[in-house]
Amino acid sequence: MERWIGKVAVVTGASSGIGAAVVKALAGAGMITVGLARRAERVEAMRKELPAAVATRIHALKCDVTNEASILEAFASVQRQFGGVDVLINNAGVSRQEVTLVSPGNTEDLRAVLDTNVLGLVLCTREAFNMMRSRSVDGHIVNLNSILGHKYVPFPNLNMYMASKYAVTAITETLRNDFRNENTRVKVTSISPGIVRTEMLPEGDQFAGTPMLEAEDVANAILYAVGTPPHVQVHEIIIKPVGETV
Repeated sequence: MERWIGKVAVVTGASSGIGAAVVKALAGAGMITVGLARRAERVEAMRKELPAAVATRIHALKCDVTNEASILEAFASVQRQFGGVDVLINNAGVSRQEVTLVSPGNTEDLRAVLDTNVLGLVLCTREAFNMMRSRSVDGHIVNLNSILGHKYVPFPNLNMYMASKYAVTAITETLRNDFRNENTRVKVTSISPGIVRTEMLPEGDQFAGTPMLEAEDVANAILYAVGTPPHVQVHEIIIKPVGETV
């Protein structure tokens, strides 16, 4: 990670779970880290709990990735305050576990998943990539995917979430080719965890006794991918807890 010390990382969905763990990890590795979140106050509160040497490198910006105007304003703020972005972690994601694809009146829920997990990811990538290209930066985009983006698993009522993660798999491959065709050396990586202990898991005992990853495990995988030499592109990492049956 030495080459990224003092460079700028942007993390979406930074207020909890994997996003919060990634913010801490990147700042701890020496990067100026901007956490984007609808609940930016939670990023600020987290920052205040960290050692001063790390906390000074963390900045919070309010952003709703389902809203293009909010994305544009957030990235414009990063441009004004920090000169641009070098690493983008597309972490923001939602699921709507109470609906299926054919649930009556489910349009709002379907749009929420697609607008966050797919379109928001693409729009954030577009803004970050163009900042990288304009500054001739060999940057890195990391997309938080899922094992559910590679195989169908009969979890109850996660159909649109799985579809959105399949889209992330395809988008990552498309971006790799787009970046190459634009004559850049910007890298892209998909990180596909198994079950992670975060706020996204439904309440109750559905997953009692199920092997799980911690958010920090995923953050460590991201640090590994981002820390590879400029000529190495880790395109996909699938990371599972030992004993997982999926």
